[in-house]
Amino acid sequence: MLTTILIIDKRKELSVKYRKSLEDADTNAVIAGTLQGGLKNIQELEPDMIIISDSIEEKLSEFCRKIRALTYNTRPIIVALSKSAEVNDRIEVLEGGADDFISEPVVIEEFKSRIKAHLRRDIESNLDNKTLLPNRKIVYKALKRAIANNNSAVLLCGIENLEEYKTIYTELASDKIVQTFVAIIKSALDEADFVGQLDEAEFVIITNKYSAEKLAAFLTFAFDTVAPKFYSNADAKRGYMLMKGERYAGMRANFVSVLIGGMLDGFNTLSGADSLLSRLIEVKKLAKVPSGSNYVIDRAKITAADSVVEEAFARNIYIREADESLRYLIRTALELQGYDVQEELDVEDSNQPAIIIMDSGQDLAELEFLKGLKEKQSFANTKFIVTTTVHDKSAILNSGADLYLPKPYEVSDLIRWVEYFIKNRV
Repeated sequence: MLTTILIIDKRKELSVKYRKSLEDADTNAVIAGTLQGGLKNIQELEPDMIIISDSIEEKLSEFCRKIRALTYNTRPIIVALSKSAEVNDRIEVLEGGADDFISEPVVIEEFKSRIKAHLRRDIESNLDNKTLLPNRKIVYKALKRAIANNNSAVLLCGIENLEEYKTIYTELASDKIVQTFVAIIKSALDEADFVGQLDEAEFVIITNKYSAEKLAAFLTFAFDTVAPKFYSNADAKRGYMLMKGERYAGMRANFVSVLIGGMLDGFNTLSGADSLLSRLIEVKKLAKVPSGSNYVIDRAKITAADSVVEEAFARNIYIREADESLRYLIRTALELQGYDVQEELDVEDSNQPAIIIMDSGQDLAELEFLKGLKEKQSFANTKFIVTTTVHDKSAILNSGADLYLPKPYEVSDLIRWVEYFIKNRV
């Protein structure tokens, strides 16, 4: 992401000289010759740094206060330029909100070094401690500039099932996964590309729209190539992770994977960075597959510029339980919690319930029914809770169940698991 510097200075020759000294491959400098133009640029560009000259009509310290009030969310660096070298003038401007005061005439090399030092310190203060990537604050700035530019592609990359992995393999091991994925991303980016971190498991990449799809394909392929190294031999052989501890005992978890949602077009229809992120989250949901990494790229010609993908049946639950009284009890408890319980299950429908609660049967015959559903793409996001009097955890989890819940159980425990899966559903 280019660093943006706004120079507010009435003097044409000096302001152009300052701009030329600062502009390079990483820095874009913009000149505003009036206060009105400067304020407009501050709102539109959200610059990382504002250099203000005392050539403006307003008192320098007062204008610094106005800028601080206007930019309290983005907090740009403010550097004041003045012909004065008086200590009182310096103090007044610094107390007005400036971060630095430089007396003119300046030595241009020193000027450049001081400006770059401020920018470097600002960037370093906004890096994630573990990955050293720009944090959410910088990501939002980059997204706003991508929207304004409307000539880039944006990818939202998420590492799925990282919390479950952390529960089993410790935080140190999960950090290794994140660092490995970041290394893969950095190895694939060009100098002009940007990558930042929204949270522990989500990253934003801004790149050339012509290479975005190839980049997404490489990231998913490369991650799945190294992924087997993350697991124990037992989990690798089993094909899934087995949760441990009293709370999670009997629950299976899929291996970690990378899902990527991307946008190439339609930025001009968005209201801001939050709107863009919401669209990317919806697109990323479409990349969900039963196992492994995947990506989906949103193009205006496919989904229409104003399309919004909504998740259907987000709180729908289907109960497959032979014991009529138990089925009634479960249904009543779920409905009291605000869930919608389906009467029937149409396996050919493209929209399937969020959760299916089913009994395995005395001979585990229902597991064949479960296996058949797991093979259908329409059930890729459905979670299966299998209750059973046959205490064969391996057989039940290997059939595709997400949770093994032996009978008898407390209905409150079942509700807790339902809430967990709904909350963590992609």
